[in-house]
Amino acid sequence: MKLNYNKQDDVLMIEFNENPIDYAEQSKDVIAHFSPKNELVLLEILDASKFLKETSHVFPLNIRQQALAS
Repeated sequence: MKLNYNKQDDVLMIEFNENPIDYAEQSKDVIAHFSPKNELVLLEILDASKFLKETSHVFPLNIRQQALAS
């Protein structure tokens, strides 16, 4: 799993694997990208700073540190 935070756009990207992306679905501030086999490849979290403030308590410490260090 790879984490990448774009501070300028306030977008957190969580890459689960490097499979090719076939399509994406959006629900509010989350865009999920799927492979042709319907496997989750990438999550984009828009307005990530707000999302992290509201949900950081549910993430393991190492994930929080990685996301905030980007």
